[in-house]
Amino acid sequence: MYKLDQLDPNTLMQLACLAQEEVKRRGLDDPVGGPRRAPKAARIFQVPETVKYLDHGQLDALTRSFRDWLHAARDARTRQARTRIWLLFLLLRYTGMRLGEVLDLDDGTDFDLARGVVMVRGDAPREIPLPAEVVDALALFFEHPMSLELRGEVFRLDQGYVRRKFSERGKGTDIPRELLNPRVLRHSRAVELLRGGVPLVVVDAMLGHQGPSSQYVSFSDADTRRIMNHYIFEERKMKTSARNMFVGQISAIRDGNILSEVEVTTATGLRVVSVITKESFENLGLAMGMTVIATVKAPWVVLVKEESMLKTSARNKFCGRISAVNTGQIAAEVVVDLADGTKITSLITDESVSNLDLKVGDEICAMVKAFSVILALE
Repeated sequence: MYKLDQLDPNTLMQLACLAQEEVKRRGLDDPVGGPRRAPKAARIFQVPETVKYLDHGQLDALTRSFRDWLHAARDARTRQARTRIWLLFLLLRYTGMRLGEVLDLDDGTDFDLARGVVMVRGDAPREIPLPAEVVDALALFFEHPMSLELRGEVFRLDQGYVRRKFSERGKGTDIPRELLNPRVLRHSRAVELLRGGVPLVVVDAMLGHQGPSSQYVSFSDADTRRIMNHYIFEERKMKTSARNMFVGQISAIRDGNILSEVEVTTATGLRVVSVITKESFENLGLAMGMTVIATVKAPWVVLVKEESMLKTSARNKFCGRISAVNTGQIAAEVVVDLADGTKITSLITDESVSNLDLKVGDEICAMVKAFSVILALE
């Protein structure tokens, strides 16, 4: 069990690994390969309306406002005073600390700039890594001759004064007044880290939460589908020519002397059957419960209208409605929307589109032979 006062950068990395292992244990692992790689940026989740935060553009605007204010100082004393506020802002911006925690910092004992960390004391003691630019700014100020008289008291400022400076610096931006305070900046850092793929347990530790918190993240069934689609169509689209990808867990296995049949069930309950060679099965190390990616190239998807359905050897049958028909000079791309939100793309000839009289809104079934389903791991 890790204590908050042990959270140096190495421990934070260990926590991240533990968090990823826990996600895998619960069957919620990254749909494109699990804990062997860090989650991608731009996390797709909803932030509850009760959590007020600044988006990336607003954070940049507020940072520019503070920086411009610092650079506009006309004399050394004014610049020194403004630099104290600037450094305080940077700490709030990049550590997610509470305002009271920053104001209690002793710049003589609570910073280890050689290691690039700040030690937070009080009710939630912890170490927080600092970005290199923040370390450089702190070192430059601490080492300046004029700062010697302030050592130990650099961040001992009045809370009301700090809050007033936040309000003043926001006047030149389009940021609503109610978002111009240190608490919102704390929430903003948490959301920013989560969007960047930092596990929730690590964000909680960094912010000094006494127990696991989910105040920044809310998932729904629609969120789950969007997350799956994000990974399938964005992260993977540059790595394969296959247009159709189904991420799920192995739910059934049938072994043979030469071939193996593997059933994959997606998060939305869609079942995809693949038949691969026994050698491929063993090389991939497949087993029940593993998360895999089933891919089908668009030309391998056969479209059949329900009324003309014949007996077929295709193991995979997915029925839905046509949402797009993109015709070309030789081939046409037909997109089928299934009830669970999954999209299946078929590439057929223009002549087939005409013969089947395919148009948007038509009910259609996409047929895929099990031999056409390729299984892959990250």
